[in-house]
Amino acid sequence: MDARIEVPEGGVLPADGVQPGDGGEEAAEVCIVGTGFAGMGAAIRLKQAGIGPVVLLEAAGDVGGTWRDNTYPGCACDIPSHLYSFSFAPKADWTRMYPPQAEIQDYMRDVARRFGLLPHIRFHAAVTACAYDAAAALWRVRCADGRRVAARFLILGLGGLSRPALPDIPGRGSFQGRAFHSQQWDHGYDLTGKRVAVIGTGASAIQFVPRIAPQVARLHLFQRTPPWIMPRPDRPIGPWERAVYRHVPGAAWLRRASIYWWQESLAVGFTLYPGLLRRSEQKAKDHIAAQIPDPELRRKVTPDFHIGCKRVLISDDYYPALTRPTVELVTDPVREITSTGIVTADGVERAVDCIVYGTGFRATDYLAPLRVVGPDGVDLNERWRDGAEAHLGTTVAGYPNLFLMTGPNTGLGHNSIVFMIEAQLNLVMDLLCRVRDSGARTVEPRAEVQRRFNEAVQERMRRTVWMSGCRSWYLDARGRNTTLWPGFTVEYWRRTRRAVPGDYLLDAPHPVPAVAADTTAVGGRADDAGRADRSESLIY
Repeated sequence: MDARIEVPEGGVLPADGVQPGDGGEEAAEVCIVGTGFAGMGAAIRLKQAGIGPVVLLEAAGDVGGTWRDNTYPGCACDIPSHLYSFSFAPKADWTRMYPPQAEIQDYMRDVARRFGLLPHIRFHAAVTACAYDAAAALWRVRCADGRRVAARFLILGLGGLSRPALPDIPGRGSFQGRAFHSQQWDHGYDLTGKRVAVIGTGASAIQFVPRIAPQVARLHLFQRTPPWIMPRPDRPIGPWERAVYRHVPGAAWLRRASIYWWQESLAVGFTLYPGLLRRSEQKAKDHIAAQIPDPELRRKVTPDFHIGCKRVLISDDYYPALTRPTVELVTDPVREITSTGIVTADGVERAVDCIVYGTGFRATDYLAPLRVVGPDGVDLNERWRDGAEAHLGTTVAGYPNLFLMTGPNTGLGHNSIVFMIEAQLNLVMDLLCRVRDSGARTVEPRAEVQRRFNEAVQERMRRTVWMSGCRSWYLDARGRNTTLWPGFTVEYWRRTRRAVPGDYLLDAPHPVPAVAADTTAVGGRADDAGRADRSESLIY
């Protein structure tokens, strides 16, 4: 398979049916920001429904979202491969039970080609601001390079794990060696024989630390809070097994369904009865005991909070890496970074050549630095200053024709986010079809409906393990969990299959459509193909 998608100079591929708008703007019925699972999934569903023209804006030079950006050593998914794909575009030839980054990225590129998305993508188009023009009933989207798009509907597929979080440590900018975040891995910098500091022991660090530990001269791993880590039941998927999934009817579906329901069963402990997780906690402790003989090191890596309160990780090689003589696990807090190293609270300075920040992402900053300004002139970032909220994590009162993919409280601690994205798309498509069929200009949720929904979410959240007292990236600055869905994914799927008409405001009929639907450009007939009943079950 080709290593990457070839993009002409300027980042624009020819787009049939998409014409320039007034004032140098490119006109579209729908503008999608981002080409990860969310953005590409939205574009595919729009094409199938005959809604268009569609323009996708992508800041980078390739599709893939987080799987394009994260290329650190050992990067892989922690959801089994057969579930980590679109239900309408299954992949029968995964090579491992847990897919590595490169294989997921190849899958994303293949999906873009297979569904004809490339002509509609504008690469190297970093969106900086979106403002709603109420008089024209259009979203006006501006890119950093001056390109502009005017669209009736705006879908933001930004991804919750796309903006790196760097720690606020005094002196961070003074370090004279090499420093980078794990998402921005410097593959041109040779770590061989170097003294390396890694700050953070989260999901990324437990994957790259075992890969670089044998290579470096010395590795100092700075840990604030140890994670709970379960065994990783990974293995290669052999040629014969892949052949079964390709050629035996129903085999791949059965595999996908079994994984889905196993993952879904974990929600019982996370969201309803946290006490059920005690067996999992003991299994994690047994994992530590089996892989770390030193009692002091075992003590350092054993969390003091309930399993599940923070993201549960999976690895079979992280703990053994910590036992290497060249690896030091440092649990004293970092006090400052100097020009030559890192000083901890006990006053000890460790000189290093390189610092790798495995400090995660700004998961609760859903939009920043992108500005999204509604018809009242208020930036959604400002409106969310005290906490992000949306109706069903998808639409926001006061922001007509705006749809958020993986928005507030749609993240998961137990199952595949691709499932949630497809469930969201059922709702988005149902709303778009209702607007089209009624001739309305705009759609948005009623403010009181959004308020009641989020009050119910937070009330349910109080009973979950995620609110059991630890500090995690699931929580915002006020301690509210605006990240995760507090229940089963099958419930979310049921609630998003069709919109409840009374929950939404559709305004007066649109006298002249901003952009006529171009069914030839998007390769489909404008009928009910976009409605939610196309996908009776996303595990199929």
